[in-house]
Amino acid sequence: MPFVPGAARLAALVVLMFPGPAPAQDVELRSLDGSVTLEGDLLAYDGAYYRLDTVYGPLTVAAEGVACAGPGCPDLTTFVAEARIAGEVTLAEGLLPALLAGFAADRGLTLAPPTQRAEGEGLDHALLRQDGTVAARFTVTPGTSDTGFLALLNGDSDLALTLRPPTEAERRADRAAAPEDPPLGRRVRVIGLDALVPVVAPQNPVDALSLPELAAVAAGEIVNWQDLGGPDAPIALHLMAPEMGLAQAFAAEMLGAEMADPAPGTRLHDSAAALSAAVARDAYALGVTVQSARGAARSLALAGGCGISQAADADAVKAEDYPLTAPVYLYLAPRRLPQLVRDFLGWTETEAAERIVAGAGYVDQRLTRMPLSRQGVRLANAVAAAGPEVPLSELQRLVATLGRAERLSATFRFAEGSVELDAPSRAAVARLAAAIERGAFDGRRLVFAGFSDGAGPAAVNLRLSLRRA
Repeated sequence: MPFVPGAARLAALVVLMFPGPAPAQDVELRSLDGSVTLEGDLLAYDGAYYRLDTVYGPLTVAAEGVACAGPGCPDLTTFVAEARIAGEVTLAEGLLPALLAGFAADRGLTLAPPTQRAEGEGLDHALLRQDGTVAARFTVTPGTSDTGFLALLNGDSDLALTLRPPTEAERRADRAAAPEDPPLGRRVRVIGLDALVPVVAPQNPVDALSLPELAAVAAGEIVNWQDLGGPDAPIALHLMAPEMGLAQAFAAEMLGAEMADPAPGTRLHDSAAALSAAVARDAYALGVTVQSARGAARSLALAGGCGISQAADADAVKAEDYPLTAPVYLYLAPRRLPQLVRDFLGWTETEAAERIVAGAGYVDQRLTRMPLSRQGVRLANAVAAAGPEVPLSELQRLVATLGRAERLSATFRFAEGSVELDAPSRAAVARLAAAIERGAFDGRRLVFAGFSDGAGPAAVNLRLSLRRA
């Protein structure tokens, strides 16, 4: 089994596993048939495995195969799995408790009402056994994506709830602190999907914006609705506060950089729901929020370069056809977590968890099928973007190949010009593999169709598409 190297990280793990001071203590682990005995100092116990410092070096031993004797042996019946979580307040106070409650019910446990720790130290969410004893304790500190990453990198948190990927500075800090561990981009779960959407009041006549138009409004370059096909009236712009993960995700998606100072007169919000409510009350307002929190406001479709609009419906978000998809990330610290906490992370990928994600207003990642007849926007974009080097026969071959197929919602996105999958796509690969393994597509034929953008020579893009497939 993998273990956490390095004395400093082991000390942090001991603090996590045993409340209060927990010096290493002598234990003896004996195989159940008595044939093998192992002595050493107990460094950690995670509910399933012992971690010992022995004459052979640090060893990890499965608890189910041994009996423990000595002053350092934990009480297996009262062991409490603990994890610290920090990050986005909307997730920490909404989606996460719902998932914890679902996991508890699945395991025959009960999620107790949260209890407040000392000011600024978050809330404790305890999972109780039937006899009322605590099986697991999740300490949740609401904040922003910034504070979530900071706590994770400082060792003050085991999990970070974020609405954006790490910045390059955060990646460098992680590599410096844990050079031998998998990088931050590989220690991540995507537990749900959302979408950044421009929103207006219900009575506003505008139905769609292009991405360049939205960027120009955010930068203060377009200030009147008349330039967007609306009435001659000034645009009242509403955005999330720059420290919020949604604002940072919007800046990265739209500007490819950190959020610049907002245009003069922009009203800033620290809550997506509050932004939506303010926009819904003002016929001349325009805001950027998430689809899950749009409330009474109306979201606008986004028009692509070919002039074809795409709304942020569940199918488009799930397939990442909508251009401003916003995944919900859960980043992990580079150390072993207690078994029950690992079980919770695994459970977040189950059908039961996906139903809770959908019930909370987010887009779940369950695999769905879409007939080709519902892919008109995608095909129209492909035809419109085809250059003179792509003959009609090739487009006809595309339609003939895919015409009798159903498209799966699992779409795999790559870094520009590469075959490196992004984090949501790695999660989609895992889900597709699990579905294949359980027989969801027995008797069916799966076709992987690789695509690239339309920039550059067609021959180069063809080779890239083939490598991606």
